[in-house]
Amino acid sequence: MKRSAHKKFKLRGWKLLAALYLALLALSHAWQIINPPEFPPAPGQKVVHLPDPAAKNPFAIAYYDVYTGKPATGQPQAGNPPVVLLLHGSPVGNEMLHGFISGLAKHARVIAPDIPGYGASNRDLGDYSFRAQARWLVQFLRELELQQVHVAAYSMGGAVALEMAGLEPQRFSSLAMLSGLGVQEAELLGDYHLNHALHGMQLALIWLLQEATPHFGALDHFPLNLPYARNFFDSDQRPLRRILQQFQAPMLILHGEADGLVPLAAAKEHYRIAPQSEMLLYPDGHLLIMNRSGEMAEEIGRFIARVERGEARTRAEADPRRIAEAEAPFVQVNIPKAEGITLFVFMLLIALATLASEDLACIGAGLMAARGAIDFLPAAVAALAGIVGGDMLLYLAGKFLGRPALRYPPLKWVLGEEDIARTAHWFAARGPKIVLVSRFLPGSRLPTYFGAGVLGMGFGKFSFYFLLAAALWTPLVVGLATLVGGEILKYYHVFKTYALPVLLFTALLIWGVIKLGLPLFSFRGRRLLLAALRRRVRWEFWPRWAFYPPVVLYALYLGIRYRGLTIFTAANPAIPAGGFVGESKSQILQGLHAASDRVARWRVISRNLPGEERLRQLRQFMAEENLSFPVVLKPDSGERGEGVAIIRSEPEAQRYLTAAWQDTIAQEYVAGREFGVFYYRYPGEGRGRIFSITDKRLLTLTGDGASSFEELILKDQRAMCMAPFHFRKHRQRLYEIPPAGEEIQLVEVGTHCRGALFLDGNGVLTPELEAAIDRISRGFAGFYFGRYDIRTPNLEGFKQGKNFKIVELNGVTSEATHIYDPGNGLFKAYRTLMKQWKIAYEIGAANRERGVKPASLRELARLLMGRSSR
Repeated sequence: MKRSAHKKFKLRGWKLLAALYLALLALSHAWQIINPPEFPPAPGQKVVHLPDPAAKNPFAIAYYDVYTGKPATGQPQAGNPPVVLLLHGSPVGNEMLHGFISGLAKHARVIAPDIPGYGASNRDLGDYSFRAQARWLVQFLRELELQQVHVAAYSMGGAVALEMAGLEPQRFSSLAMLSGLGVQEAELLGDYHLNHALHGMQLALIWLLQEATPHFGALDHFPLNLPYARNFFDSDQRPLRRILQQFQAPMLILHGEADGLVPLAAAKEHYRIAPQSEMLLYPDGHLLIMNRSGEMAEEIGRFIARVERGEARTRAEADPRRIAEAEAPFVQVNIPKAEGITLFVFMLLIALATLASEDLACIGAGLMAARGAIDFLPAAVAALAGIVGGDMLLYLAGKFLGRPALRYPPLKWVLGEEDIARTAHWFAARGPKIVLVSRFLPGSRLPTYFGAGVLGMGFGKFSFYFLLAAALWTPLVVGLATLVGGEILKYYHVFKTYALPVLLFTALLIWGVIKLGLPLFSFRGRRLLLAALRRRVRWEFWPRWAFYPPVVLYALYLGIRYRGLTIFTAANPAIPAGGFVGESKSQILQGLHAASDRVARWRVISRNLPGEERLRQLRQFMAEENLSFPVVLKPDSGERGEGVAIIRSEPEAQRYLTAAWQDTIAQEYVAGREFGVFYYRYPGEGRGRIFSITDKRLLTLTGDGASSFEELILKDQRAMCMAPFHFRKHRQRLYEIPPAGEEIQLVEVGTHCRGALFLDGNGVLTPELEAAIDRISRGFAGFYFGRYDIRTPNLEGFKQGKNFKIVELNGVTSEATHIYDPGNGLFKAYRTLMKQWKIAYEIGAANRERGVKPASLRELARLLMGRSSR
């Protein structure tokens, strides 16, 4: 029986676990679609349905309506009792307040709705903000025909109550705030934008928990759910200060001195800016309303009774001294240190943030400590815990998943084989102490920790060095952020309007010190920083998008002047689109058949052939042309040296040809120096001219017997500028130490973007050389403008127009590459390129007069799209 030509797909190990997890997740989502969560009213609850123009179904609000009060004589109370609207907190609703409701119902009729988004009320809100919830509750009061109510609000309900007061203040007979949320400045970090970022992280984590966990509906009734997270993320507490400052009715503030969620500073600020308010403090935390439910109900009952008798002060009746204090300018609230559940949440957020960026998470923790939201010690401990957890996972991934994991996200996004190769060298040369050092070398941690696992370093040894490094690094960065951030944040209240920019600047400043300052302590770091600086100040290394705009604008001007934006494509009628992009190199070489003795021997190997046949074709070509390795292999369509390789053995050739996805040109390797010769001829003229000659120097390094290949690159003034490219190109050799005096060919292809040094070679131009190039060019019918890439073993013979071989000819978009001579200035380069393009348009215009049709914009767009899709 023949074996199948295709391998059977098998799931093993972590792939099997991942597949099972995804299957469970899909089943869980299907279960939740078939069995959507239900939140029926609790026993004793009523439901009112409000019209909702934005939905098909009415908007439901569930509520309790309770009154058990009787006068002292035991007879039913005459008349209507006062009505209290009770607003619960979050993430739980009225189910935690039954004791308080029962106690308060002895004094007044209690209307306790489930705030929209909670309990049995409608949970599908487009907007979960306090203001949106307030709008629905105002409509709820209208539906119950309650013109005026006393409002008692707990925790988050305080913010909703204030938003209601902002909408319809006349409905409030009084307001009692129990651990009530209010002014922005006393909430979490004290700034809307910073708090919004924290709430965004909370929302993302809860969404991930509910949507990426196969819980089969078990989390649908979990209090920390999406409506809860959206409630805070969608809300803005900044307007609440203005509402409090304008609130007129009597107000009672009940607050715990040890409240870790709504700090005592908030209650004191509410008391200050509402001069009619009364405040009672208790030695409790945030659960004051539950721990002292009976006492709180009695206190609010007495307050309501005084309001009803007209004995409680309104804002107009407040003490003049209190009014003066309320009108005084705001003084920045001192945020109390987080404690209890708040401290736990802050530490959890810091730890989770390290998974995105360890350095920025440490900086953020330091800024929180500088801001006073958390002590330095828990900030540093949280950052350390996150770093230890995340980096231990990297080590374990390397240990148990090994190198195959590099092929899959997310590791393949940030780690490559060259990173692991560098780590292997470090471990072999310096031992596990590199784990300690890597903590202080940004960019080396991921490959080092993963590599430690891949290379089999013991867990105990890794843990010792890693924990030692993290224990040194984390307090250092958090402390630096605390000190620097503290200095800047001293003036925070002055620049309150610019709080976010100030904090962002602080974070960026510290990040810059870490990312740019620390590399200065190593030779490699200093040289790479210098290389990055040179690539930015030397225009020859600029990316095309930064260098070419002036040239493109000039070409557009020429297109208008010569009445055709694409007229330059008629410069070479023999080459599709003049050689704009995507032209076949083999077709161009075929056009030079009249001068075949001047062209390096070549043959096309079709992409349609199987791998073994491709290799056989190469062998046949080499045998027929009496060639031996090395040979050149390159794609039939490409630019800027992409895919060009010097092949020195048959295994190398097999690897290249197997991976080739387009036709490949096999070409004779011509030793010697390489030149770029730019030629042009106007149609109808008797002779052409050489516009430019580039002397292409292929860089070499010389071993000293002590420096590694990587160190030699960094020591060379030219090679250093393109160190990242050379590191990738020679990743397998970076840690070899070449013997003293050994010459190492760093660059083998005469392409500037791949490391070659381009010099102005116009000094080798002679009449004989120009005549030889002109003679070859005139033999290529339909060619007028382009650059030859030429190799010669003898410079003097080249000057005489002899002893050279053409390896490539490029069309209309080729450059006069002598402009990249480091001695040339930017404006000289622009003048040369603009002159070159002027000649291209002139030749194109002349050919158009002779009947040549330029390519259309649509054709050029199609060529560009074809190039980008390759």
